[in-house]
Amino acid sequence: MTAPTLLAISHGTSSAPGAAAVAGLVDAVAARLDGEAPVRGGFVDVQQPDVPTCLAALTGTATVIVPLLLSAGFHVHVDLREDVDAATQAGQSVHLAGALGPDERLVDLLERRLRAAGLAAGDVVVLAAAGSSDDRAVADCERTGALLAERTGHEVRVGYIANAVPRLPDVVAAVRADRPGARIVTASYLVAPGYFQTLAEKAGGDVTTAPLLPADEAPPVELVGIVVDRYRAAAGVAAD
Repeated sequence: MTAPTLLAISHGTSSAPGAAAVAGLVDAVAARLDGEAPVRGGFVDVQQPDVPTCLAALTGTATVIVPLLLSAGFHVHVDLREDVDAATQAGQSVHLAGALGPDERLVDLLERRLRAAGLAAGDVVVLAAAGSSDDRAVADCERTGALLAERTGHEVRVGYIANAVPRLPDVVAAVRADRPGARIVTASYLVAPGYFQTLAEKAGGDVTTAPLLPADEAPPVELVGIVVDRYRAAAGVAAD
């Protein structure tokens, strides 16, 4: 039996470095699954092809959509679910995998970024998340912040760039007031370079880590592994 196609769906970005970083992740996943499953890429917003266009091109084959999103918010629970339901009603075999986080491997990657930024005793970490109007996505980010605090032994507060509170600049300002003299390290919990990364860097922290997919490096093995695992788990469901 032919394995389902892995359709990797990212948010989409107008940032050329961000788009290149995400494309590199999709390519790395394809290389990891070479001989096991075909891999395609698409977008839930901003860029093309969008999800319906991708699924229309895959008519006649089983597909597993893996969201390249760190938390399961509106795009996963509403946008992608509607696309999957529409395709299923039209007779396609389409399954939706889970979001990338929370996952201990993301915490591994965040910790590595923090160490590279020189995380030291007394620093306060502010986790910079994109934000979502969906409370489930916010809960996912808070869980990641708690895991990062456990891992590093540092105080970790979570701030959001859009669509959720507390907003990132407000969290940084609150840390300044609560912990005068402490260095604030903003940990970017963003997939790739782009507008939100720029906002994270301007939020007032003393130093800001690179996003999980830097533009000038190979995709981290942690991210590739998570995408592959999400695909295999959902493909197992599809095969039952």
